[in-house]
Amino acid sequence: MKFGLFYEHQLPKPYDGEQWEPDAEHKLFKDALEQIELADQLGFDYVFEVEHHFLEEYAHSTAPEVFLAAASQRTKNMRLGHGIALMPPRYNHPARVAERIATLDLVSDGRVEFGTGESASEMELGGFGVAREEKKLMWEEATRQCVRMMTDTPYGGFEGAYFGMPSRNVIPKPLQKPHPPLWVASSRRETTMVAARLGMGSLGFAFETPEEARERVAQYYELVREECTPIGAAINPALAVLSSLMCCDTDEEAMAKGVEGTQFFSYSLSYYYAPNTGPFHEPGKVNLYRKFKDTPEEERLGMFGIRRRLGGFGSAGGGDPDVEPEDEVQRALWRASQRGGCIGTPDFIRDTLRRYEEAHLDTMIFVAQSGARKHEDVMASIEKFGKEVLPEFKERHKEHQRWREEQLAGVEHEINSSI
Repeated sequence: MKFGLFYEHQLPKPYDGEQWEPDAEHKLFKDALEQIELADQLGFDYVFEVEHHFLEEYAHSTAPEVFLAAASQRTKNMRLGHGIALMPPRYNHPARVAERIATLDLVSDGRVEFGTGESASEMELGGFGVAREEKKLMWEEATRQCVRMMTDTPYGGFEGAYFGMPSRNVIPKPLQKPHPPLWVASSRRETTMVAARLGMGSLGFAFETPEEARERVAQYYELVREECTPIGAAINPALAVLSSLMCCDTDEEAMAKGVEGTQFFSYSLSYYYAPNTGPFHEPGKVNLYRKFKDTPEEERLGMFGIRRRLGGFGSAGGGDPDVEPEDEVQRALWRASQRGGCIGTPDFIRDTLRRYEEAHLDTMIFVAQSGARKHEDVMASIEKFGKEVLPEFKERHKEHQRWREEQLAGVEHEINSSI
């Protein structure tokens, strides 16, 4: 199993203020680069960076290609992942995406992972005029053509339902041939299976349990073998799962430093993805962190229709797992608010990760920076995990690669994967 970091660039407003401190965003980005540089030195394999727009406090990562370019000059080995680039053309014209991906691949010496997706927030959809009922079709059309632009000389042109352009040679071309590994955001099981059929890696943003990962891994690789028709010129068979990380000497310390961050991550995500946020959110005027702090803990997710039990830390912490919502998206939000995952001692985290390893998960991606977590706590957590937990999993990764080779035996498509 390989490991990565996941960044939204969360920046809660001060509880007692209406706006951020003047240097807050500057510090946020500088701190993140320092965290990534440390993770690279410790042997982390990936960093994945989101693209979101207008989601104040929840995600200030609006130009991931710029941040990842900076990270490319602070790291030597980490893969630089878009997790994800928004593909509907009203967000980003496919030719501009192809140009940016290829340029980042060149300046990073071929370390790009090309993650794609649509978003579902009304703040973003409405801000760019993207029709919710058409966004999935927009994603597929734009992604197919974007990959062609990176591989065809010249690109032959296209007239589709959502964008068109004449024949042009889209330059530069990426260093990785035929193109960087392709991924798609998968918050639902059905999207994971779409990823398999299209030969894409699945970026599982639903905080799947080890048991769910085991089931999805088996079905995913079966579909790759039997039903794959690649969306690109090469396939990237891989599954990644998201979890929250706070690694400390004691469980109590980890929970004190980490749990509120996971709760704010879930609360703010729920806020922006609730169906009625768009019409009622006042841009630039809401202090979301204050709303979060002023809401009793047992009610923080109830306002979004997501059941939560105070003190319910899932199976890892002795809580009642039956309180989980049935809806997949709500369940992901509920899980994001729990202790669970990888918040605890090195031993607790090691035991948790072994269950994912036994399920043959390819990659675990950690949310290390979230909410109001302190930079020094995030750095200490990354270092402790990197020194006390990561090495043994790296030593066993060759066993996983042999398992992958068995699963992919007989697959005729070209494979371009960093796993």
